[in-house]
Amino acid sequence: MRHRSLPLVAVVAIATACASSASTGTTVSLSGDPSITWGPAPAVFPPGAQLAVLGGDPSKTGEFTVRLRMPAGYKIPPHTHPTDENVTVVSGAFKVGMGNTFDASAMKTLPQGGFVTAPQGMAHYAMAVGETIVQVHAIGPFVLTYVNPADAPKADQR
Repeated sequence: MRHRSLPLVAVVAIATACASSASTGTTVSLSGDPSITWGPAPAVFPPGAQLAVLGGDPSKTGEFTVRLRMPAGYKIPPHTHPTDENVTVVSGAFKVGMGNTFDASAMKTLPQGGFVTAPQGMAHYAMAVGETIVQVHAIGPFVLTYVNPADAPKADQR
């Protein structure tokens, strides 16, 4: 009997949070929505990826959450960010390496559900194994600086 009341407690807690946020003007966002809107990833990423903003605004100061959908074999060369970057693998598999040089033999594979934090200023690189979606949570504004400026995508590649 005690276990049956737990879901009711959870429903009441969610309803209370929603009612409370409605009265303060705060928006409550629930995940799992299949209607996520995907668009081309910003020009700072190599061509071929898509991005969806789930929360916040990556171009402004404050927390944000985005998803990046990448085709099989998609690579992001070594780069840094001015804030910690928290990445969760939503689907597929994601290879991640730390350092200034892309070294496939040094990469660790994160399966679906895997998580990694790249601390601010730490050079890291990545590659999608099959079609892969990752969720990134960080503090904006989002800035990606390539270790080797020649790795930055060219305008004519887009």
